[in-house]
Amino acid sequence: MGRCLLRLQQYERLLKALLAGVELCGPADELEARQASRIDKFAKKTLGQLVENLFEDYVVAEGAPSEPLDDTQAPTDRVSMAFRFRLEMTDERRAEVKAAIEELVRLRNGLVHHLIEQFDCWTDEGCEAAIEHLTHSYDRIDLHFHELRQWAEHMEEARVATADFMRSSAFQDMVVNGIAPDGTVDWPHAGIVRALVEAVKADSVDGWVRLDAARAWMGLHHPDQVPERYGCRTWPQVLSESRLFRLEYRVQGDRRVPWFRSLA
Repeated sequence: MGRCLLRLQQYERLLKALLAGVELCGPADELEARQASRIDKFAKKTLGQLVENLFEDYVVAEGAPSEPLDDTQAPTDRVSMAFRFRLEMTDERRAEVKAAIEELVRLRNGLVHHLIEQFDCWTDEGCEAAIEHLTHSYDRIDLHFHELRQWAEHMEEARVATADFMRSSAFQDMVVNGIAPDGTVDWPHAGIVRALVEAVKADSVDGWVRLDAARAWMGLHHPDQVPERYGCRTWPQVLSESRLFRLEYRVQGDRRVPWFRSLA
């Protein structure tokens, strides 16, 4: 009996840990606190409630649409992130697995609440029958535990792969600089655009700044933000491609000097 209950507790603890890590959404500097909140959310749930969440949030039907994570409260002045892990199964396989795990919940409740109602533990025959039942029960519980541990290991592998990608230069370019892996640029969120807007604020005259002055300021404050990084050959090309600035040339002496301003 003790062996069964200990294995059930291991199963329940692992299930809580898995569900707490299934999804996360929020500003990057708040993710740790939000993860702790998700851990608390599942800490006091019963096994039956946890199983309901398992088949709502993680084990889903193959091709099931993914509901968007709630990012309505995400601030616009900080980097926010959202991720979700799912295990997809065919409808038939998912129904089989769900029925088996729901049977595990009933088995757990029977062991905890009704064992002495099922077996006469004051006789040798009753004890022998109870021991045989407990032996078979442990085998079933252990099988479910190893299945759940395999799911958790797969999710951890996916998490590690995600973390490796997040440390890559491709991810940094995508998040910080707005450059997709295929080289296309999300100009409104491009790092060079943000830096140019800062340059305008730092050294503008009536909202306009000379391009050479902005380039000098960028060289001091954002030396890594250069046109070549965004597939452009010149600074005027950056201003034109982004469509977020107005560029004009002003005659100064015998030269045409480029000036620009932000359209935001």
